[in-house]
Amino acid sequence: MFYNHLIKPILFHLDPESAHHLVSAFLSLSQKIPFFHKTLSSLFEYKSERLKQTIQGIQFPNPLGLAAGFDKTTELFPTMIHMGFGFIEVGTITAKEQPGNEKPRLFRYPTQKALINRMGFNNPGADMAESNLKNQRKDGVRGINAGKSKVTELENAVSDYVYTLKKLVPYGDYAVINISSPNTPGLRTLQTKKSLIELIEGIQSAFEGKFPIPLYLKFAPDLSEEELVENLKVCLDYKINGVILTNTTLDKKILGEDNPPEGGLSGGPLFEKSLRFVSIAYKTLKGKIPIIGVGGIDSGEKALRMLEAGANLIQIYTAYIYEGPFLPYQICCYLDKAVKEKGLSHISELIGSGNSI
Repeated sequence: MFYNHLIKPILFHLDPESAHHLVSAFLSLSQKIPFFHKTLSSLFEYKSERLKQTIQGIQFPNPLGLAAGFDKTTELFPTMIHMGFGFIEVGTITAKEQPGNEKPRLFRYPTQKALINRMGFNNPGADMAESNLKNQRKDGVRGINAGKSKVTELENAVSDYVYTLKKLVPYGDYAVINISSPNTPGLRTLQTKKSLIELIEGIQSAFEGKFPIPLYLKFAPDLSEEELVENLKVCLDYKINGVILTNTTLDKKILGEDNPPEGGLSGGPLFEKSLRFVSIAYKTLKGKIPIIGVGGIDSGEKALRMLEAGANLIQIYTAYIYEGPFLPYQICCYLDKAVKEKGLSHISELIGSGNSI
């Protein structure tokens, strides 16, 4: 109520990017206030043994994470990890600092609880991100999301990713290769089988065949189902540790506009597509590697559906903007209640339980 009636109207009076900068400035400042993080934890964290999972050696206090894109600079992690999330994914970080695309580049669609963004991986670059992370207190699970610098040619993508990963992997619990943003020219071509294999082989070779932390790939919802399955099989063949489904979509028909802005659509309209991809992945991967489901999750009900479709973990971003800071608490509370009402003992028993593909 407090967020919807007081804070949200103020933020939504500003353009989306200015609102984000205002919130980011407050969160950064709050890190200097004594006991502020403890206060946040007491307000926003929902704790239950039923929600805890250990996946690939990583202990997640709950299955809900904050997707990449919110903490683009890596500076907000120390605060956000105390706001009810089981993990925070920072970035996307590129090897080189880049300002991103021209403004305006972020657009709200409140009726659909959606956003269009064409941010273009605006971030401080791997060197500054390393400096930020090196000096941070780490109170929870941190994912590192790496992308390709815009100025780097596709044929040099491997070295670009490797530079970022070598800088930042020491400060992460898992890493993500982002090859699915629609806002860096040519990036999505790395999702074709040949290019994907070359990228994976190049990165693995740079780390002498043994990546130090779990390595995930993040795919787009605009792949055909056949392409998705093909890429998932590549992940298994090349011992990728997990997948994230999905990034934003270029399909904007649901908005009903003749000329919507360029960029990727996130939020409510993406849910069914992401859910379908998670279901297909669950059937294809057969539990061999974990799935993080993301896209349009804005309630406990949708979070539950994503887990039942086969996601081991889930992430939110756009819904956090529309629903406010108590959404993680609400989702975790709902999931915990669902586990109890179904007569189960642990959230892991939900995973894939509703998959009908």
